[in-house]
Amino acid sequence: MTTRRQGRPRLSGPADSGLPAAEQILEAAARLFVEDGYQATSTRAVAAAVGIRQASLYYHFASKADLLAELLARSVRPSLEAADALLADLPDDDPVAAAARLHALVLADAELLLGTPHNTGALYLLPEIRDERFAAFREERRRLRDAYGRLVAAARPPAGHPAGTEALTDMVLGLVESVIGIRGEGGGADLSALPGAVAEACLRVVGWPDSAAVLAARQPAAARP
Repeated sequence: MTTRRQGRPRLSGPADSGLPAAEQILEAAARLFVEDGYQATSTRAVAAAVGIRQASLYYHFASKADLLAELLARSVRPSLEAADALLADLPDDDPVAAAARLHALVLADAELLLGTPHNTGALYLLPEIRDERFAAFREERRRLRDAYGRLVAAARPPAGHPAGTEALTDMVLGLVESVIGIRGEGGGADLSALPGAVAEACLRVVGWPDSAAVLAARQPAAARP
């Protein structure tokens, strides 16, 4: 659980970015966790990167695990909220509308993963994630997968697909989360077109080779949240 209180005076250190202290701490933690590794990063190192006392960090986050939990939540919760909105009034027996909403969810999710500070999606693979302290993150990620599964099942075209819904859902999620690795190897390349390409690829996986036709038929309710 994240606890935020007024911190102690800042030590001399990096120039103030203008962000609230808690946001500066999270930004520094994201960079150090990704670059140096979670186990190798101490709260003292995070505090030093921000230019505050270690004790001041604890006014905002009670532990290193709390920092990781908050970063993980920010990498999945907005996509889960988007999925809930897209599923709220999903029409029955309308695979085109479902495919359009699947496209919208993939687009939002991929954009989020590309926009998290310092590619924190890479932290998904940490063995520490299996700890009970990160149960809330695992549950939210499971709920997001279930939302993808509902859209995949509803979006299958009338001709059907030889693969089952579970396999198709895993394929779609694999494509979405591939942006984490692509971003990590990108070397600062412009990846702005990647979410759209991934969304179109996901529609092809489900069985819609002509994504333009699906999007042209998209109903207003399927617009991205």
